[in-house]
Amino acid sequence: MGKTKIIQPKTEEAKTETAPKAAAKNQKRKVENGRVYISASYNNTIVTITDNNGGVIAWATAGSLGFAGPKKATPFAASKVIAALAEKVEKTGPVNVDVYVSGVGGGRDSAVRSLLNHNFNVVTIKDVTPIPHNGPKPKKARRV
Repeated sequence: MGKTKIIQPKTEEAKTETAPKAAAKNQKRKVENGRVYISASYNNTIVTITDNNGGVIAWATAGSLGFAGPKKATPFAASKVIAALAEKVEKTGPVNVDVYVSGVGGGRDSAVRSLLNHNFNVVTIKDVTPIPHNGPKPKKARRV
């Protein structure tokens, strides 16, 4: 027939071995330098804080804070997003940040100003909004 499994009771040694690993996994690491990616579109403002390797530490959007409709793209909503992120990462998060701004929405300038007001040391600000090199394809020639 089949083999029967015999469950052996766990000893105290086995319990203490697994506990430190679980505690270390849940413990957040302190990050000195990082990056802040601000995506400001006409419809929403998305802010992500990462470490230098690209690992996401925290993120927030205007929609996740309760703003709805066209209010999500306002400068006020962008400053509230930064305030929420500053609260999330005040213990672990980066102090010196490089800022990458993308998009043409109303919250771009307000988000950068708000970063300065919430004790982030902004090292560089870079605009990474995509710009077309050649523009759209021209219309077909009219045949008469």
